[in-house]
Amino acid sequence: MNGAQIVSSLDRILRWIVQLAVINILWFYYTLLGLFVGGVFPATLAALGLSRKLIMGNTDINLWKTFKQIYKEEFIRSNLIGWCLTVIGGILYLNYLAIERSREELLFVIPFAFYFILFFYIIVVIWVFPLLAHYQTTWFSYIRNAIIIGLTKIHYTLASGVMVFTVIYVSLDFPGLIPFFSVSFAAIGCMWLSMQTFVKIDEQTS
Repeated sequence: MNGAQIVSSLDRILRWIVQLAVINILWFYYTLLGLFVGGVFPATLAALGLSRKLIMGNTDINLWKTFKQIYKEEFIRSNLIGWCLTVIGGILYLNYLAIERSREELLFVIPFAFYFILFFYIIVVIWVFPLLAHYQTTWFSYIRNAIIIGLTKIHYTLASGVMVFTVIYVSLDFPGLIPFFSVSFAAIGCMWLSMQTFVKIDEQTS
């Protein structure tokens, strides 16, 4: 590798580092702008949407302008889906507490059914926002496709789950990274994994 190649490689690495830091800062800014309750889901979708554009090679876009545009366009849709999933997650948690308190009195089929439903819920949570960032379709299609892709591409589902868990684990150990690389690293990683599937689907349907 000659000097020009080294400089070019370093330039790409530094550009990605800066872009990740910007995405992370924008996520926190717009989450707070929406007072968290209204901002966390559109900010998350914007981070995924911006990551998608970078992965697809649109590296010269205005990060702030693009993030803001996605945030505003997807504000209602992302909040509706995000808070519906949050409410369902809360109900599942309450059911988990009830099952734990009454485990000895319940038939084995009830805890089994609960964990079966929980498994599908986790799949939907992992895939629905990347699907929102890449496709424009109906709610039913998002949920259906999340389950289908999550099951048929279970290795990507597991990889995304491990990615998010790793980011959370490392961020808790090194909290200084949280403002700059926590959310953006998870977004770019999960979106990259998702795009490996989406590109193939798009090629088959085109």
